[in-house]
Amino acid sequence: MTDDLNSELVDDVDPEEESADYSFDLTFYGADYPVDGLVKRLANNDIVIPTFDPDNELVTDVEAFQRKFVWKKIQCDRFVESLLLGLPVPGIFLVQQENKRLLVLDGQQRLVTLAAFYSGVINKKEFALEHVQKKFKGATYKSLEEADRRTLDDSIIHATVIKRTAEGQDLGSVYSLFERLNSGGTQLSAHEIRVALVPGPLMHLVREMNAAPKWREIFGPVSKTLKDHELVLRFLALRFSADKYKSPMKDYLTSFAQKNREPGGIGADKMKAAFSSTVDLVFAAIGKDAFRIGRALNAAVFDSVMIGVSERIDAGPALTSVALKAAYEKLLTDKEYLAAVGKATAREDQVAARLTKARNAFAAA
Repeated sequence: MTDDLNSELVDDVDPEEESADYSFDLTFYGADYPVDGLVKRLANNDIVIPTFDPDNELVTDVEAFQRKFVWKKIQCDRFVESLLLGLPVPGIFLVQQENKRLLVLDGQQRLVTLAAFYSGVINKKEFALEHVQKKFKGATYKSLEEADRRTLDDSIIHATVIKRTAEGQDLGSVYSLFERLNSGGTQLSAHEIRVALVPGPLMHLVREMNAAPKWREIFGPVSKTLKDHELVLRFLALRFSADKYKSPMKDYLTSFAQKNREPGGIGADKMKAAFSSTVDLVFAAIGKDAFRIGRALNAAVFDSVMIGVSERIDAGPALTSVALKAAYEKLLTDKEYLAAVGKATAREDQVAARLTKARNAFAAA
């Protein structure tokens, strides 16, 4: 699959391969929030909007990478106007986290718009209504007529709140629900959802590792959809927990991230050293063309070669770049290996086959 959301080309799991049966062991309840109450909860970090745009100052500062606010001004104005006119608006979906904070699964754009209007600033400009009927033109929250301000404050937005039935429960069903519900103006990528659901030290570590100079040389420009971050996480998961692999890949990565949110069990230094030593040696041997079959970086070649080389480095004796390159080139002529990185790459047998082939290839180097 080509990552069409960004300029980089990455061949990875076809979304049609990533189907799974979910029990959706969740509970749901409804809650009606007045608009001013929602804005207050946002300001207090009681409701958290996952975003991925460091320059966006309108959203809650949460432990997540950040995303661009995508609504156009006319959409923002019309949404506020609908509330001022007393019209019904779509509800929002929230998921209750273990610390009782509510994470927004669907409704980010509406809530960011409300926070911006109440603050009086949008995209670093004054938030004055423009694309509205005459009586509201030019109005800011502070300049609204008293009656109109009360109407807005008291307007009700319905929320569906989702709770996992047990604390510590796997996030797979919540992840799948997020995929189904998210209706933002820009489709969220798999890893953006993962970062929103499992923020914390591991994701910060992945971000740090993603800046490794040789990895940047191989991958190319920073991914707008965090595909480069996801591949780093994929290396860590298969390097330290390959025996736990179970399809689909997206759930496996989310589960690994959830279990290692605090990477103390494996060790942050061990993770960083494994990635940097491996990618540095691969770059020295193969250069910018590493992990590519044709123009695109192949994610299955990436994970298997990285695991094979990393384990060989640990086993010793020292692996030279000359020996690595020879083993790599021979591996890419192996028909069984090419089949395991060419299609159905998330299937358990395909993952096991390509890891075994790569381990054997580099162990003999």
